[in-house]
Amino acid sequence: MHRAILFDFNGVIVNDEPQHCEALIATLASYGYTLDREGYYRDYLGFDDRECFRYTFERMGLAPDPARLQEAIERKALLYERAIRASLELVPGSVDFIRAAAEAGHRLAIVSGALRREIDLVLEAADLGTHFAHIVAAEDVSHCKPDPQGYRAAQAALGVPPDHCMVIEDSLPGLEAARGAGVPCTMIATSHPAEALAGADLVWPSLAGHHPDELPWRN
Repeated sequence: MHRAILFDFNGVIVNDEPQHCEALIATLASYGYTLDREGYYRDYLGFDDRECFRYTFERMGLAPDPARLQEAIERKALLYERAIRASLELVPGSVDFIRAAAEAGHRLAIVSGALRREIDLVLEAADLGTHFAHIVAAEDVSHCKPDPQGYRAAQAALGVPPDHCMVIEDSLPGLEAARGAGVPCTMIATSHPAEALAGADLVWPSLAGHHPDELPWRN
């Protein structure tokens, strides 16, 4: 039976959390809400844009109606895309690791809270799109991480059971989502210090110098 690797996107494939952070800070400022980098990494990391704005608007006493949420998501997306086009940085080792996983015959998917257009932008620029059999983006789920819905959807799409899958994550909500889906999880210490990731099956500083054979597969 095939094995599958389910990759988170932000902080695992592309090092774009700084761009997301700055885009969210700027967008929330346009609504009169002040957020700093410390608050972003403490309270928002791992959430999709919808949840970020819903959470903030409720704190502000604003109704998180669909039109207001969509307007905010679009504002942030435009800022993010401008920043990524100006400066794209991939997580060290991610390209080689993904290519090695594909060459080894593993089925690959992305499960992310990012918008599909953001994922497509990076995959096209990095020439990685052909390696992924399936993508679960923010638009494809009704609940973001730490809910396991995205990882369960990817497993079903790939036709690979949890004990033949591996998740690669960088956020604590992502780790919780992997656990909820019954899938082992390797964490990359790009967004949290390694000591904060003790609940993972394996922790690496990055993907650099590593091969899929090193992952703690169950089967």
